[in-house]
Amino acid sequence: MEGTRRARAPGERSRGRILEQAARLATIEGLDGLSIGRLAEATGMPKSSVYVLFGSKEELQLATIDAARASFMREVVVPALREGGPGRERLVALCEGFLGYVQRRVFPGGCFFVATAAELGGRPGRVHDRVAGYQREWRDLLEQAAREAGQAGELAKGTDPAQLAFELSTILAGTNIVAVLHDDDAAIGRARRAVAARLAV
Repeated sequence: MEGTRRARAPGERSRGRILEQAARLATIEGLDGLSIGRLAEATGMPKSSVYVLFGSKEELQLATIDAARASFMREVVVPALREGGPGRERLVALCEGFLGYVQRRVFPGGCFFVATAAELGGRPGRVHDRVAGYQREWRDLLEQAAREAGQAGELAKGTDPAQLAFELSTILAGTNIVAVLHDDDAAIGRARRAVAARLAV
């Protein structure tokens, strides 16, 4: 069994290296720009080795989306859940986590999910559904935090948690677009002020 684990490790490391590069490229060249050949070129690995790990372009795209979600969880969600208590504090931590993620350019094209959502649009299929599902998870998380904040009396009376989550996610996604397109980190500060104004009691 231990020998099996040792044998798997190089393949897992190669897979992780490829997916890290794939997620970075997807924010610049799009998910459609990803291919077995393109990733082999970018990573310097033989095309046959990349093919063995993924098998098809669609499987490569789906694995890239999952890797991008893992990065988003690690960079944004987990720290916010760890540091921010339930309610308004967590809502602020989630928004701040997203803005810091964009400002640090974890991916060169900004938030992976904002970039790929614009590319996929209304195109049906497994790749579209995977991106849409993860985006929905993010909005649901914001809505849950907003609901907890409302129940604790930390938001203006009558605040609709679903509407607030929609507005905050729109502010964050729009900030990503402006910050990346114009290379304008001043947009991050404006977004912070917008979030604070929206959450004022």
